[in-house]
Amino acid sequence: MRVVMLCGGESSERDVSMSGGWALAGALTQRGHEVSVIDPAAAEPVLAERVEGNGTSYPIPKTPPVMDEQPLWRERMYAALTGGDVLRRMRAADRVFMGLIGGWSEDGHVQALLEMAGISFTGAGSATCALSWQKDRCQALLGAYGVPVAERVVLRPGAGLPDRVKEFLDAGPVVVKPIADGSSVDVRQVRTLEELAAITPRTDLLVEPFLPGREFTVGVVGDQVLPVVEIELSTAIFDYETKYQPGAAREICPAEVTPDFAARLQELARTAHDALGAPAYSRADFRCDASGNPHCLEVNALPGLAPVSLVPRAAAAHGWSYADLAEKILTA
Repeated sequence: MRVVMLCGGESSERDVSMSGGWALAGALTQRGHEVSVIDPAAAEPVLAERVEGNGTSYPIPKTPPVMDEQPLWRERMYAALTGGDVLRRMRAADRVFMGLIGGWSEDGHVQALLEMAGISFTGAGSATCALSWQKDRCQALLGAYGVPVAERVVLRPGAGLPDRVKEFLDAGPVVVKPIADGSSVDVRQVRTLEELAAITPRTDLLVEPFLPGREFTVGVVGDQVLPVVEIELSTAIFDYETKYQPGAAREICPAEVTPDFAARLQELARTAHDALGAPAYSRADFRCDASGNPHCLEVNALPGLAPVSLVPRAAAAHGWSYADLAEKILTA
């Protein structure tokens, strides 16, 4: 199969996307596919006409990229995806592999352009991505499907602090995160009203009570719910640095929990997956309250697939190699 691997992109997750894109390209090449690698946000977007051997290793830096160049990246990306050589290459391919994550690729922009161009691609469609990307809307949907979610308040730029947020802080620390972002970028724990007031949001923020219990994640690929992963943290929250730097967190898979609790988390992950319209693959993240009850933090309809990411780790515990996972997603 002729495959165009899209990776990189214009978001704060471009390094994670590059790492996953190159690794996936190498894995699919080993399976006999003809793979080219394209970063549509780059000045020279075609990174590899055809991947040879195992591809190229791309280590993830400790911190996300500085976003000063995002307007330029977006200008290049839109131009590349809507005309010229990149569009020609995608139309000539049998399938485009969405190695892009974050930003326009995860909020549905890229998928919408590919849908309008009649190009076949992997993963969720534009509507599903748009819903999953907006955490407050996604949590409202999950709650309607019976998936337990944390109570939440949206904090908007220029608006005052809602009284409910003050009530959260009276009861303990809160977690503050962008309402639309991924890879735990800009996620922080806040303990006081003064700390929260000092945050100057550029976009809407989601404020939730901090859940002090254990943290888990569950991937779903096609009809297969993967083993539960437990994340043991060396920090209060699973932020960008903790997620992608070796040794910053311990990821245990299968999680050391009772069979009944694992089955409960897998059932919730399947329900969340189906609530989003059963995309080709997804990952649901959970954190437990002080009583040990799990709450779904979010569902990612386009989770990262870098070798160090959580879905590949769970797939390995299920008995799938990295190349097996890449092949299943390609042909879903």
